[in-house]
Amino acid sequence: MSSTSSTIAVSRPLALRSPRISAQAALGLLFVLVWSSGYVAGKIALTHGAAFTLLVLRFAGAALIFALLAIAARASWPSLRQAAHSVVVGLLSLALQFGGIYFGVQLGAEVGVAALLVGSMPLLTAALAPLIGERVTARAWLGLALGLGGVVLVLADRIGFGGAGPGAYGLLLLGLVGISIGTLYQKRFATAIDMRVGLTIQHAAAALVLLPFAFGENFRQDGSLAYFGGLGWLVAVNSVGGFALLFMLLRRGEASRVAQLFFLIPPVTAVLGLLFLGENFSVLKLLGFALAALGVYLGTRPMRMTA
Repeated sequence: MSSTSSTIAVSRPLALRSPRISAQAALGLLFVLVWSSGYVAGKIALTHGAAFTLLVLRFAGAALIFALLAIAARASWPSLRQAAHSVVVGLLSLALQFGGIYFGVQLGAEVGVAALLVGSMPLLTAALAPLIGERVTARAWLGLALGLGGVVLVLADRIGFGGAGPGAYGLLLLGLVGISIGTLYQKRFATAIDMRVGLTIQHAAAALVLLPFAFGENFRQDGSLAYFGGLGWLVAVNSVGGFALLFMLLRRGEASRVAQLFFLIPPVTAVLGLLFLGENFSVLKLLGFALAALGVYLGTRPMRMTA
């Protein structure tokens, strides 16, 4: 009798845990697809307008949508301290990340190097994870190494240092630091707030801090359908959908595991580039895709329970 009841006691939590794991995996895959699509939309829009103008319009549009959603849902607005945490996340994960990368590329940094640095974000996040009390296992480190190897293979034919000065690559590193620290900071301080309210504050803060740079560009854009189509996708799908998914993933799981999903973004972006931009997709990229996927699997799957 005791043996039977013991079996039932163990099996029920496992059964309850399985749907949660499946939901987390589905959210992760959807996040990767949504986030990757932004590189295609951004590349299209940037051929028709200036970088900081695009970012300000993107962040301001997303802030407006999230604010309307929060008002419609009668969401509770946070204390000044909670709001300040969301401002910090917006400045790090949005303004510093995208501002550093876009400005670095404008100064001549290679796009392949920028993608490689962003793809290596999980390594920096994992290294800093103990600061917020997360432990990174040996298996997770193996997954990180495999994931980075996959990213390098995918981007092997696009990595070059060109003629850009050290300042351009310093800006790329600032972007990497921004998304890495911003992810950890949000997990530690800014996930208890209502998602719609938090994302309103984050995007509004990012738009305001980048506004002087957009003024410096005279809000340059050509008014084409391609520009506004790309901008609309970046606002509705990437900022609203992508950051909402990231917010939910961080609320449900460890920041270091969520960060490992970024290893899949360069490979998936390469596939989308093939489908929508006619870019080359080689066997080497396919191998990189498989290696990155293996790294993410090893690093993010839950530890097996022992009865």
